[in-house]
Amino acid sequence: MKKIILPFRFGIAISGSLIGYFLLLSLFNLHTKPLFSVFNSVIVGFGIFEAIRFYKYELGENFTYSKGFTTGVITGVVSTIIFTIFFLLYSTEINPDFNGQLLDFFSGNKNVHPGLIAVVVAIMGFATTLVITLTCMQYFKTSWNLPENKK
Repeated sequence: MKKIILPFRFGIAISGSLIGYFLLLSLFNLHTKPLFSVFNSVIVGFGIFEAIRFYKYELGENFTYSKGFTTGVITGVVSTIIFTIFFLLYSTEINPDFNGQLLDFFSGNKNVHPGLIAVVVAIMGFATTLVITLTCMQYFKTSWNLPENKK
């Protein structure tokens, strides 16, 4: 039970950081600019990296690639679900004009259901989670290279 709590703790911390960053951007009316969402991957990447690093520290020699990968994916999925719920609440209840402001950046149809935008946010979060977890695990995996005998 203790081992499954770690990804949830880090997932909640990541989502809290993402929500804080989003609200900070909204203070300066920059939350509708897609360029600033690039920093979200830095926040998620740092959180997943730390979750895997902490989990590897806890397990020591028992750490495997699959255990680290599972930790990273669960961490990212938890943070994505929490942030998507916040995003949906923000765009429908807190700032109903947000979707229109967000879609003004793009040309085309401005009448998009908030649920569709939330699904896109969730898919982007899941994709980011998978890519970052795979990237982090390249650092944490054990090497199969044989040591060279130097004479």
